[in-house]
Amino acid sequence: MTTANATTPKWNLIIDLDRCNNCNNCVLAVKDEHVGNDFPGYAAPQPLHGQPWLELKRAEHGQAPIVDIVHLPAMCNHCDDAPCVKAGQGAVKKRADGIVIIDPQAARGRRDLVDACPYGAVRWNEELQLPQHWIFDAHLLDQGWKAPRCAQACPTEAIRAVKVSDAEMAELAADQGLEVLSPELGTRPRVHYRNLKRFTHWVLAGSVVTLRDGVEECVEGAEVTLSHDGQVVARAVTDAFGEYRLRDLPAENTDYEAQVVLEEQISMIQRVRLPTSITMGSVTIIIQK
Repeated sequence: MTTANATTPKWNLIIDLDRCNNCNNCVLAVKDEHVGNDFPGYAAPQPLHGQPWLELKRAEHGQAPIVDIVHLPAMCNHCDDAPCVKAGQGAVKKRADGIVIIDPQAARGRRDLVDACPYGAVRWNEELQLPQHWIFDAHLLDQGWKAPRCAQACPTEAIRAVKVSDAEMAELAADQGLEVLSPELGTRPRVHYRNLKRFTHWVLAGSVVTLRDGVEECVEGAEVTLSHDGQVVARAVTDAFGEYRLRDLPAENTDYEAQVVLEEQISMIQRVRLPTSITMGSVTIIIQK
């Protein structure tokens, strides 16, 4: 393991889930770089099928007609306290720049390293009898590249690579509201997510319409709030289609009170229990003549 300190610049990945549109360019870029290509000291060839070193995970929130689909690019987190490094006993190394490398020679036959990763990011290559992972394209960065190919290939800039000190990364995380996967594991990942709650938390969606003389019309600009124990936990305004989405709700079976306010008048109060993300039916506000 190479010695590093808090001031040493280290590689990090910042992924914005709001920007990811499931184009799969990042997945294809990793395959294009590693399938059939051997990079001695870094990684043996990635198999063509069955081993996504970078994969797009999918979460669906709600039901038709209003469904939120969120995608999360997942890969090796290059943890600072990586379980695979501990289990590797020299077969897995943590570089001074923060990148974790599974030695393609020393790790042969070490299937136990697959189970050592709590994120499921280490894959087993049956043909080569080798555990493998996404190497942050360290072979390219060592040649002077400014970012791994998955970041370069992203058309929406949802994936961004930064090489900064630990203090600078902590400041970035605080300023941008960045989170890591499963922080309770204590592995200290170097892959950070923006808008992670879009994936991990629940959504309450629905629509608001008015009924006047038997004619329904979508309501734009109605305020919808969700409260728990008297405290507002989410707020949204209906769009041109009368739809709203109350996001970032804790993934817990909880009772809430939903309220719709139209033109400063409370038009509806309803109790709601969330067993998961749900789409409520339309709230109809009857307009008297």
